[in-house]
Amino acid sequence: MATTLLPSQLTPFTTQLSLSKPKPNPRPTIYCGPRDNRGPLVKGRVLSTEAIQAVQALKRAQRTTGTTVHETLNKTLTRLIKADLIATLRELLRQGHCDLALTVFSTVRSEPWYKTDLSLYADLVLALDKKGGIEEDIDRLIEGLEMEIDGGKGGIDWEDKRGLSRLVKALIGAKRRESMVRIYGVMKKSGWGCSGSGVEVDEYLAKVLSKGLKRFGEESLGREVEVGLEVYLDACLGRVGV
Repeated sequence: MATTLLPSQLTPFTTQLSLSKPKPNPRPTIYCGPRDNRGPLVKGRVLSTEAIQAVQALKRAQRTTGTTVHETLNKTLTRLIKADLIATLRELLRQGHCDLALTVFSTVRSEPWYKTDLSLYADLVLALDKKGGIEEDIDRLIEGLEMEIDGGKGGIDWEDKRGLSRLVKALIGAKRRESMVRIYGVMKKSGWGCSGSGVEVDEYLAKVLSKGLKRFGEESLGREVEVGLEVYLDACLGRVGV
């Protein structure tokens, strides 16, 4: 005869499971860094706390009614050192806030330590072109560069061949004919192609510049660049006795 067990004597498997302590979940892994797929804040350098706060303050001022960006500029940017000010400008460009970046650039240009930075101009042109619909800002930017040269802000640094090449190619990519003609004029004012100026005529840059000018229909200027390069190379060959 089968033995009958009382309900209190039953230990169902499900009851045992329900009474067992659940295993604690492992702690979530926390990663430090950007929350999206954007690249580093500044190439080769992490933004300082001051620069981060400046970027946030400017963006907040742009969104908030009653607070002007210029008020924030006076309160925030004037306290930044050179490296943080430049980092703030580049970070705004990286995030696509070209209007704020241009405002910060006006502050950069007013600093006593500022000298014409062609790479910075190239970054601004590239960002403005990527943003689209603000071609006039590019033309005004290059017009400002011309004023810097005329105003004696140091002229073009001919050692910065990469910066000048980037700027020329950025203008070609943005299809800004007027700015291309203007930048060529700026180069000539700084001694490009002038005999006795001592300015080295870079062959690669000359070819890029000539092709760009011709692409915009400036055939005579493009040919002028080519002739200047030929004269310079002939002079160099003559000096070494070839």
